[in-house]
Amino acid sequence: MLRFLVITFSVVFLLAVAGVGAVGYVFWHFGRGLPDYRQLADYEPPVTTRLYAGDGRLITEYATERRVFTPLKAMPRAVIQAFLSAEDKSFYSHPGLDVMGLARAVITNVKNMGSNRRPVGASTITQQVAKNFLLTNEVSFDRKAKEAILALRIEQTFSKDHILELYLNEIYLGFGSYGVAAAAMNYFNKSLDQLTVAEAAYLAALPKAPNNYHPTRRHDAAVERRNWVISRMLEDGAITAEQAAEARAEPLVVRSRDETEYVRGGGYFAEEVRRELVETFGEKTLYEGGLAVRTTLEPRLQAQANKALVAGLIDYDRRHGWRGPLATLPPGAEWKSRLAEMARPDGMPEEWTVAVALQVTGDAVTIGLPSGAAGKIPFAEMRWARKWLEGQRFGAPPKKPSDVLTPGDIIAVEPVAKSEDGKTTYPADTYGLRQIPNVNGALVALDPHTGRVLAMAGGFSQEMSEFNRATQALRQPGSAFKPFVYLAALENGYTPSTLVLDAPFVYDQGPGLPKWKPKNYSGEYYGPTTLRVGIEASRNLMTVRLAQAVGMSKVADKAKTFGIDSNFPRLLAASLGSGETTVLRLTTAYGMLANGGKRITPTLIDRIQDRKGATIYKHDARPCDGCANVFWTGQPMPQLPDTREQIADPRSVYQIVHIMEGVIENGTGRRLRDLGVPLAGKTGTTNESFDAWFIGFTPDLVVGVFVGFDVPRTLGAKETGSSVALPVFHDFMREALKGTPVRPFAVPRGIQLVRVNHDTGRIAMPGDTKVILEAFKTGNVPVAAADPVLDGSAPFDLSAPDDTYGDGSAPATVVIDGAGSVGEPSPPASPAPAAPVGAAPATPYTPPYTLAPRAPSQREAPRAGGLY
Repeated sequence: MLRFLVITFSVVFLLAVAGVGAVGYVFWHFGRGLPDYRQLADYEPPVTTRLYAGDGRLITEYATERRVFTPLKAMPRAVIQAFLSAEDKSFYSHPGLDVMGLARAVITNVKNMGSNRRPVGASTITQQVAKNFLLTNEVSFDRKAKEAILALRIEQTFSKDHILELYLNEIYLGFGSYGVAAAAMNYFNKSLDQLTVAEAAYLAALPKAPNNYHPTRRHDAAVERRNWVISRMLEDGAITAEQAAEARAEPLVVRSRDETEYVRGGGYFAEEVRRELVETFGEKTLYEGGLAVRTTLEPRLQAQANKALVAGLIDYDRRHGWRGPLATLPPGAEWKSRLAEMARPDGMPEEWTVAVALQVTGDAVTIGLPSGAAGKIPFAEMRWARKWLEGQRFGAPPKKPSDVLTPGDIIAVEPVAKSEDGKTTYPADTYGLRQIPNVNGALVALDPHTGRVLAMAGGFSQEMSEFNRATQALRQPGSAFKPFVYLAALENGYTPSTLVLDAPFVYDQGPGLPKWKPKNYSGEYYGPTTLRVGIEASRNLMTVRLAQAVGMSKVADKAKTFGIDSNFPRLLAASLGSGETTVLRLTTAYGMLANGGKRITPTLIDRIQDRKGATIYKHDARPCDGCANVFWTGQPMPQLPDTREQIADPRSVYQIVHIMEGVIENGTGRRLRDLGVPLAGKTGTTNESFDAWFIGFTPDLVVGVFVGFDVPRTLGAKETGSSVALPVFHDFMREALKGTPVRPFAVPRGIQLVRVNHDTGRIAMPGDTKVILEAFKTGNVPVAAADPVLDGSAPFDLSAPDDTYGDGSAPATVVIDGAGSVGEPSPPASPAPAAPVGAAPATPYTPPYTLAPRAPSQREAPRAGGLY
């Protein structure tokens, strides 16, 4: 007996030693070269970056893994218990390995040998953390051994709560969801604290194989697995029997995010923000850093910007006719299947659909729709479809439907309830003929006090082109630049009533080059005219003559100071807007006029927070001592200093703004008078109508609109800023200003408002009919006698004009005769009276002057032609 006991003890001892040795060998063999588990202490998983609008709604998300990191202490107990019951009920008691579970798995795998079944595991949550963070998903004994070793090491280093927090934020749960917080939002459109027991149990059922329990494709299996988790929660005492019964009876319904939570139509804006974030922080931080970006976007204004721009582009396109169907089916083709297979054209608005013309009669066209239903297009809804005539405003109008469509034509249509004039009500199956425009444009709206971009529409459709015409397109502003020429003059002693000669102007560009002869848009000449009327009627010849007298270096300085163009050409043609700029730059420059001449920087971002909530960027960097108080207890509001740089004389700025109000009242923007609010602005059109602009503003909102073809070509005869861009501005402002009080423009100190004759600029006299209040600087009010006329025949000594060419030479002495010939200077004759604003004289004014210009060098040659 003693011998038996000794032998048995020896055998057991030897087996124990062998076992320990085997275990030691396993730890030594598989423990070599394992990943450093200590990195989990500072592990920061990839987290979704989110862009929010000004009202807090979500614009878009950027992520490699859509995850919202949530601390364990912020997770509801029901969610935590659901995952513990489903995955590892003894998590808080085992050392990282579940020995009993491991034994059961070994026995099960032995039984399944030769059955081609996938081996089952007994992974604890700690082991899953080791696998998900540090290893691969390879099914092998080696990986399981390494996983076990890492699990033991992780348990010795980190707390249970930290391990569980890593697990619940890392696991993939399907629907593009990484972590429980993202899954709750993507499956049920809820935050974690809003989940029911049944919903929490369903999420806990997903870690093993999300696709096997898809809520719609495999609904029954998903419900069965969810109910199993509910049973485990009941067994573990996490819920009561009543809660379990209620959870099992709850239907499994997936809810997408509410439409009201998203801001639609902000694609161009969001992409501009994305580029800025990549440039500042890099792609890794953008897609994995979990930034919370509060943007300046105002959803209401953005929706109206998109609507107004799209409507304006469509309206222009329809004026120029019908370019034909999208495609044509061959005779006898089965239209239903062909139409169903046809890809939806890029950029087609959501309200439109494709259709095929089935029958063309004398008063309508019967169409087939993708659903197989039929509809009709009355002839009244296709009268606009004139024959497309390149570069012309109007083609021949159609006389009957067959002039537009033939059977088999595939077209774009939109349901219509009433005729365009609103006088005719149509049946429910009535459609209008539509066409995607090939012209494009942009609209920007911003706050002139802060530079916050409130809305940005970069084109007709981002689906058609991601090129942002608001920020990336360099276009000529034309007459929209003129206010800055006149501002330079006002800052150098000129007044709104200064008379400038509107007469032919000839400029010698140098040997071998043709003479430059700019013209007014009307082709007429109006004689001595005030600066005010020069802006209101957008006179080119006055602008060129004024720019030459003031000096192009001063004009260039204004373009640079206001951020329009840092490399502004010091050429006379540039005074008419032949340089290049973007819609955002020019709109920002107008914003600095609206705010009294204070520098602003356009921004799309108010604030950026990192994944921990710390602010890492804010646009408003002004110091504020009292802004850190979290609670308001009746203390006065903090007073923020105005740190904006004053970049122009506020008196001169107000004068040009006051003149630009006249553009709305009397000039090229008078179509806007029906808005009935204080408004200033300026149209802009370039040579041959390649670019059309309107920039306008109230004291608190500035909006810039541009329309033109991406590959520059003429918009057509008589298409100008007032006919193409101004209607877009009008439609936007009409909705943007609804319910919003608009205050008058503030008058700065040092300004006197004096009653003058609008046409002559002289002090108003008894009997004058067109009298306005004009803004003059104190001490610079004109007398009743006639002011001198800036005609170039002698130095105009209201100020000390800069040199025109930027090389130190004196300004040229310019006097023009009607024929535009070049000769010796001659004394000026008595000038003809100014013509009424906007009206051409019966006989074009021809001053009997000659020109004696200084010949510029080749480098000074402006572009041929003028802008208007």
